[in-house]
Amino acid sequence: MTSSDNPISLSNGSTLGWKRGLVVVLLCGFASLVPIYYWNEAEAPKSYLTHIIEKENLVVSVTEQGTLESSNNTEVKCKVRGFNTVTWVVEVGTEVNEGDELVRLDTKIIEESVSLQKTNRDSARAELERTKADVAKSQITRDAYEAKEGRYDTQWQALNNSKILAEKRLATATKVLDRTEKLYSRGYINKFELEQDRFQATQRRLELQVIVKQIEVLENYTKKMQMATLNGNLLANKSKKQADEAGLEMDTIRLERAKEELLNCVIRAPRSGLVIYPSSAEWKETPDITEGATVRKDQILLLMPDLKKMQVKVGIHESVVHRISSGSEAVVRLTEQEVYAKVSSVATVTKPAGWWTGNVVKYDTIIELPDGKGLKPGMSADVEIIIARYSNVLTIPVAAVLQTEEGNFCWVLTAGKPKRRLIELGDSNELFIVVNAGLQEGEEVILNPLAHIDDAPSTVQESLGKTAQDG
Repeated sequence: MTSSDNPISLSNGSTLGWKRGLVVVLLCGFASLVPIYYWNEAEAPKSYLTHIIEKENLVVSVTEQGTLESSNNTEVKCKVRGFNTVTWVVEVGTEVNEGDELVRLDTKIIEESVSLQKTNRDSARAELERTKADVAKSQITRDAYEAKEGRYDTQWQALNNSKILAEKRLATATKVLDRTEKLYSRGYINKFELEQDRFQATQRRLELQVIVKQIEVLENYTKKMQMATLNGNLLANKSKKQADEAGLEMDTIRLERAKEELLNCVIRAPRSGLVIYPSSAEWKETPDITEGATVRKDQILLLMPDLKKMQVKVGIHESVVHRISSGSEAVVRLTEQEVYAKVSSVATVTKPAGWWTGNVVKYDTIIELPDGKGLKPGMSADVEIIIARYSNVLTIPVAAVLQTEEGNFCWVLTAGKPKRRLIELGDSNELFIVVNAGLQEGEEVILNPLAHIDDAPSTVQESLGKTAQDG
């Protein structure tokens, strides 16, 4: 085949050869540029986010959230004994005047108690009157027995008269017997007539002895027995009278108390002011005092706060509470204002932790607020308590420090290159730390060294390794 038979093949062959040559040239040029690129990359300085060490004023504080409340609350309590049901309660936040109704309780049971106590009091009063009559009767009976011409005196006079008559009869019978004995000795009468007169005298003597004995029994036994019985009846009736009087008094007290409780079912404002509900437990979603709620005696139903004496109670974590004391400065930030105040008290005992607090141990700390307008209970507040103030001290950002078991390190930018340095640190807040030693004013430290410094991770690893060996 001649060359004129495949012109296309020649033409194509020359085109392919040109392209191949171009590719070879480009590859050779790229290969020559690669060492230059990597050399420049290695020599190019890195850029870091840094901070200049300066002397500044540092404030160390702790911030917690709380709610405004009054330190002087007038408590509105339930005064009805036992348990009762709320039928109506004033709306929270209402401004009321002294004497206005605040709470109404169910009165059905108490009304029944009032009716029952009235019946008991009237029955006790009637029983007392009967006992008084018995006392008077016993007194009269006893006095009548001892009185002149009374029952005892009448009995004694009757027996005494019988005694006198018996003595006269005995005297007469004795005279007759003496005369009969004389006549018998002279033989004027027979023995039968003598015995008859002797019997008559003996009978009169026995009759006198019986009457004397009756008088003795009356004076020594019958009178004492009757007086003991009459005095006992009088004393028993007097004791019953005292018991009935006490019972009447108790029934009267119960009735008056029931009437008072009936009045206490309507609870009125002791003074003018704002009315709020008492604080509910942290795990509750609604207050205890609502319509239909069951309340007990002495339970706090409502509070009337003194708006001139407001405070905020916050919980301070156990790790910093030892640095806070009465008089510590505080800044209370509300929605529309900022109030400067002081800590008034710090609890010495922690409040119980529960599942609703995440078992975090905190101590109640109270910040007393100065008198100001617009402060109301229930307002949310951010409370910043000043722990310490430092003036004109060297500070370093928290983000520039790497804390390890071997100590605290930072990386200082020196001649464009980072150098690790061991530093001594002091107090701190969330952003800055006081530098005690290891840095000078004007030096430049690198922020977030763990992410940007190559030997920062190895510093941490070395510290962990030494800690493991020591352990």
